[in-house]
Amino acid sequence: MTLSRRNAMTASLALLGAAPTAAHAQFDGPVAHLLDGAADFATAIEAYTYGYPLVTMEMTRRVMTNVAGPEAMRAPMGNFIKARNYPTAAFRDVTAPNADTLYTAAWIDLSAEPWILSLPDFAGRYFLFPMLDAWTNVFQVPGSRTTGTGAQTYAITGPGWRGTLPAGVTEYKAPTNMVWILGRIYCTGTPEDYAAVHALQDACKLTPLSAYGRAFTPPPGRVDPAIDMRMAVRDQVNALSLPDYFALMAELMKANPPSAADAPMVAKMAALGLVPGQSFDRSKLNVDFASRVPRLAFDRIMLHFRFSGGDIQHINGWAFTTKTGIYGTNYLQRALITAIGLGANRPQDAVYPTSTADAAGATYSGANRYTIRFPAGHLPPTRGFWSVTMYDENYFFVANPLNRYSISARQDLKRNADGSVDLIIQKDSPGAERESNWLPAPAGKFVLMLRMYWPDESDPSILNGSWTMPGVTKVG
Repeated sequence: MTLSRRNAMTASLALLGAAPTAAHAQFDGPVAHLLDGAADFATAIEAYTYGYPLVTMEMTRRVMTNVAGPEAMRAPMGNFIKARNYPTAAFRDVTAPNADTLYTAAWIDLSAEPWILSLPDFAGRYFLFPMLDAWTNVFQVPGSRTTGTGAQTYAITGPGWRGTLPAGVTEYKAPTNMVWILGRIYCTGTPEDYAAVHALQDACKLTPLSAYGRAFTPPPGRVDPAIDMRMAVRDQVNALSLPDYFALMAELMKANPPSAADAPMVAKMAALGLVPGQSFDRSKLNVDFASRVPRLAFDRIMLHFRFSGGDIQHINGWAFTTKTGIYGTNYLQRALITAIGLGANRPQDAVYPTSTADAAGATYSGANRYTIRFPAGHLPPTRGFWSVTMYDENYFFVANPLNRYSISARQDLKRNADGSVDLIIQKDSPGAERESNWLPAPAGKFVLMLRMYWPDESDPSILNGSWTMPGVTKVG
């Protein structure tokens, strides 16, 4: 992308948050117009960032529910998506998927009435069913850590609902009418364990309140042929023009209102024609800079990964954050997590250290070989489970001969003589004797992610900094 001197100056002022002063109102000329444009440009970038999770959630919902009946990783609204196997390298609906749990997910609309979620007895098996609102905030998370593994029933109610619930049902009030239940059930991946988890998935039930207590069959979904079912959701969002993006954002805010804490941001967006509860007023958008905002705003979101002002910690070549799941007014952090890990949990449930470069700072390449060495007794401390997942540079799984997308203790890792454990990261097999410790890499660039589910909150712990992930070392 190239910028003229004038455009570069406008962009610089916008990214610095420059705004016109009262003094410029005393004259009218090129400088005054430039400053006015810079202020609107800055607000447009902020508004784009603010709405990025909302728009991404909607586009994800459309793709994942645009089917007549449940199939693979898709299901109509109000139906459970039941992943029967780990996602493959062909999966593109959500960035940074995992290969440790079987997703049991559903999208529900609370605008008409509440929905009842019934969970079976998991008999000690690790699970969690986080509930995300339309802005990606995890507003409730029943599961092993919070509610135990026994049978439990919840009524998920919308922001405006008032009424009476059946006895024995716990109310979870959602901040928005759009809710994504992103359930995860741990599975070792063996045929026997798949069958056990499938039975648990089938026992999970979703019922509208009006049908609770009697037989309910979800109606078939309506397939919209206009929805792109092939392009990755993130690419679809990024391809939207700014007017279309803001128009969709405005419609979504009608049913999924901003929180009270967003009032200052809401007030700023009004100048652009974005007012909650109203359709987007396109006449207020400056068409001179509209084409540049999406690219610059997305680049700003992704730069937050490296220049986060403390939101992201960088240790031994790994970057991680404990600011996920609940974001408050940290809109840039919320947008970044949406872009690289939509559906992220609260830190007490999971922390995701991510690495794009080795301990020496060199970008990963499949042309090289790498190892991660855990000293004896210093594997990741979790009460749930841990794994290291391989992604390509766009945060999708990497095809490989073993169909192995993550590595963890379930691979029966071999230990060194001193009790340490080496994870082997490279494109080609290290040989049958060491294959249990091998995480296959692609030929080009790649990204590593450590998942720590239910991280230990005592020492050592990643939550308080008393445990850190060892660096990745290039071999040879």
